[in-house]
Amino acid sequence: MAFRSINPHSPSDVVGEYEESAEKGVEEAVSHARKALAGWREQTAVARGAALASIAEEMEEKHEELSSLIVREVGKPIAEARGEVSRAISILRYYSQVVLAPDGETYPASSSSGDWLVARRHPVGVCALITPWNFPLAIPVWKAAPALAYGNTVVLKPAPQSSAVAHRLKEICERHLPEGVLELVLGDVETGEPLVRHPSVDAVSFTGSVRVGLGVARKVSGRGARVQCEMGGQNPSIVLADADLERAAKTISYAAMGYAGQKCTATSRIIVEEPVYEEFRERIVAVVEELMVVDPEKDDCLVGPLIAEESRTLALEAIEKGGGRVITGGHSLEEEGFYLAPTLIELEDRGSPLVREEVFAPVCVLLRAASAEEALSIANEVRHGLAAAVFTENLAAAIQMTGRLEAGMVRVNASTTGVDYHAPFGGSKGSGVGPTREQGLAAREFYTESRTLLISL
Repeated sequence: MAFRSINPHSPSDVVGEYEESAEKGVEEAVSHARKALAGWREQTAVARGAALASIAEEMEEKHEELSSLIVREVGKPIAEARGEVSRAISILRYYSQVVLAPDGETYPASSSSGDWLVARRHPVGVCALITPWNFPLAIPVWKAAPALAYGNTVVLKPAPQSSAVAHRLKEICERHLPEGVLELVLGDVETGEPLVRHPSVDAVSFTGSVRVGLGVARKVSGRGARVQCEMGGQNPSIVLADADLERAAKTISYAAMGYAGQKCTATSRIIVEEPVYEEFRERIVAVVEELMVVDPEKDDCLVGPLIAEESRTLALEAIEKGGGRVITGGHSLEEEGFYLAPTLIELEDRGSPLVREEVFAPVCVLLRAASAEEALSIANEVRHGLAAAVFTENLAAAIQMTGRLEAGMVRVNASTTGVDYHAPFGGSKGSGVGPTREQGLAAREFYTESRTLLISL
């Protein structure tokens, strides 16, 4: 079955046409990856690291080409697209060196003082990487780079909407890796289903929706393979009464609306302490209304289109059903692409679906809190726990909040979006299943397994 990838800024622009890999394509890809595994894992860490560094070098040479393709295929504003390419390059270079770190530990043996008791890390095997469209280069790379560095082979299945970027990534990688080490399969459920069920896939790393992620987790763990699923968030930004309101408004507005809110770390709830609520509302409305929405190819565009017409329709339905008072936005723009005006909604009902469920659009709610304690309670009363932020000039309050916010990543006076590639990334509660921390040294725990060896002399 054929499918198309289209430009969300100009839907008449077909970026590419592709065939669904389906079960047959999955079988071929997994077979190739399994065949390549023995040779790749026997390569030295130096050789694997050098391959990653070579991929990074070619990406840097093609930086603007890759950035433009990201803009065209997923509608990401060009400044962010360039940042994504730079981040992917940095991730590759990071793991090209991290792979040279110690790969195990030694322990005193109980049997004889002359015996060796050693625990070493070994690759897991064939890893299936299922990635979303919103970071079409960075997320595949932050999964594939550690997997490859530690000696695994990879089968990548991107979201259909980002097939062109994934195909370009595969073309670059195959020039620097042995045949079969990184395989690509394309499509949707007809491809994803046989991939996660395949008995020769040893590990599955998934990023995407809660509904799909929970299904993936059940299927993979049910056959005894390892799985990790990162499934988004309903991220709060708390503004306390002593915060720098101008800075907070500017930071939060882009955290909520940048790239049309299509980030799992985007701020979706702004919780403001009562004494400054009215002033903050005025400030953030003014900032949001000045954000440039249309044409992601322009350097000053900050928002851009939604990925598909269906996404815009669902967002508008969520706004209508969520209640509250729309204080800016809440409507489509009269443009060719899938544009939605950045939307702020005042809410009193903490049980509203807009508070409880991820919209994945430039839609954010404002909630009033009588105190810092109530703000914390509101922030924690959702099922997700990916990212959170608190804005305050009080160091003691900041430290207390960071210890009590139920999220995998907490920021003080900073955006909920954006993470450091060398630090653990992942959430708590309903934001993830399995060993959910990715990137940095945390990735080793998922892509390797420990084997304990006793050598008796």
